[in-house]
Amino acid sequence: MPTIRPSATARRGRSARRTPPVLAAVALASALALTATACQSGDPKADGQASATAATGDGAGDGKIKIPDDIRNKLKEHGIDIDKWKNGAWKNWNKDDWLREANDFVNPIIKGLWDSDRMREANDPDKAVANDISGDQGVTDPTPVPVRAQAVAPAYHVNAATAGKVFFDAPEGTMVCSATVVEDPAHPGKSNLIWTAGHCVHAGKKGGWYRNIAFVPSYNDSGRTEQQLQGAPRAEVAPYGAWWADWAQTSQQWIEQGGETGGDGAPYDYAVIHVTPEQGGSGKSLEETVGSALKVNFDAPAVPKVSAITASGYPAAAPFDGQKLYQCQDKPGRLSLNDTDPTMYRIGCTMTGGSSGGGWTETGSDGKPVLVSNTSIGPVSSGWLAGPRLGDVAKGVYQSVSKKFAGR
Repeated sequence: MPTIRPSATARRGRSARRTPPVLAAVALASALALTATACQSGDPKADGQASATAATGDGAGDGKIKIPDDIRNKLKEHGIDIDKWKNGAWKNWNKDDWLREANDFVNPIIKGLWDSDRMREANDPDKAVANDISGDQGVTDPTPVPVRAQAVAPAYHVNAATAGKVFFDAPEGTMVCSATVVEDPAHPGKSNLIWTAGHCVHAGKKGGWYRNIAFVPSYNDSGRTEQQLQGAPRAEVAPYGAWWADWAQTSQQWIEQGGETGGDGAPYDYAVIHVTPEQGGSGKSLEETVGSALKVNFDAPAVPKVSAITASGYPAAAPFDGQKLYQCQDKPGRLSLNDTDPTMYRIGCTMTGGSSGGGWTETGSDGKPVLVSNTSIGPVSSGWLAGPRLGDVAKGVYQSVSKKFAGR
């Protein structure tokens, strides 16, 4: 997680300024699957978001895909050449033209792009924060004692079925975060939603949407070492497949305030992604495939009333290597970055970058774990993590993504 940096793990501390709770329609407009017809996201003029559809080849039955000319031309206007998508070549980042608006972004499915080696070598996008964060408005508790991260026993599918890794491409290279499968109120028992950090889908105020975003549940399910994973078949690394983002959404606050250091935008650093299977699959949803999804609590009790929070993630920065799932459990304290934004949860934890976006859970009234936050920031030296307390803005992001796919 970012050391109070934004990115793949805890992006620790940044000062955020207040903005209206406007939702950011994420830029992952429609998975332009090159292997099957993709869902259309509706009239782009009506909802301000782009859509794309892949059509099958002209009656030859050769399995080839023909991309509609209007989509091909639109992408070319933005310097994206369809013919160069293969082999992950859709990576020609021009920061001056790095597209930020939803209707200018697509996340085409590139079949086989995330092979086992590419996943194993992905870096954490963390950008850490200073160990001592000023801006305390009287509601920041003492720095917690570091809690040593404990390795989750494999198989992860048995002991932490909702956990996984998010992979994406950024101007800096191939990146990785952690994420959690969550319930979809529009599709009970059949959710295709995951929860992660905003900095795992969007770079914030100085950047744009990341590319080639995909989720791998129960990554390295058997808990093998990095050396053992070298050259391993993809099925061993991703036993439940790769699920590509066909839509994502983060807070407008993160888009407008999010920064690489200092904690800017951290109280609103969360995102919801809707995914679709890379291979088309058997028609089963992500929740049905992994066998579980967490309920999200947008009215979690104040810090003094929470006895313990468990944070999960795949820490990738030293001394970890990103291949194994870890957890920390601690009683949360409060972290205030300024007097205008919501106070964050903070726990002692030695997880590092790569754990960003990983779910924070508490035990609900029914005795089952419920999601109450995600890893956002942490200090350069590690030792603690902070996550946003989920409220109305987070609920709005979640409901917006759910409603978008309610009729599908």
